[in-house]
Amino acid sequence: EENVWKLCEFVQKQRTAPLEQLFVVFISNDKRMIPLWKQKSGHGDQPVIWDYHVILLQVCPQSDSLVYDLDSVLSFPCSLRLYGATAFRSDRHIRPEYHRKLRVIPADSFLLNFASDRSHMRNPDGTWKMSPPPYAPIQTAESQMNLDDFISMSPADGWGTVYSLDQFLLTYTGNPSTEPSSSSSP
Repeated sequence: EENVWKLCEFVQKQRTAPLEQLFVVFISNDKRMIPLWKQKSGHGDQPVIWDYHVILLQVCPQSDSLVYDLDSVLSFPCSLRLYGATAFRSDRHIRPEYHRKLRVIPADSFLLNFASDRSHMRNPDGTWKMSPPPYAPIQTAESQMNLDDFISMSPADGWGTVYSLDQFLLTYTGNPSTEPSSSSSP
């Protein structure tokens, strides 16, 4: 989430793309168990089960939308159609507890509202699970930590719009589902 925040900040400062084309997408579900394929930490054609995952979506007016996933082995960026078919696959062939929901937040809103004190990166004894980024934690005037408001897939919480996977794909590709060429179910 911080890497995606930094990517949004870079685009905003360098004006490499219109910020209004960018959306931060939190992927999770009520059980915080979501499969994604084509991840760097994956093994073969097996999915990685994340508690949540964050990608950047660029909605291009005259072409396919693009996904920027810093943890994917797919191209960077990758067309949403390809990402949908190979990284999301479909919820139809997996158990309901793994069905994905996606919270889509405009990048400008994410930059203004996201805050993390990095407490989720610490072990119970206070040591770091992995070294934190070298820059200061991201905070707002109102909050030092609101990550759960972004991970939550309750439409009543947080910012943006929550979609089922099919709703998301229909909205951003015009196609409600992408079927994988081969099926591997968690």
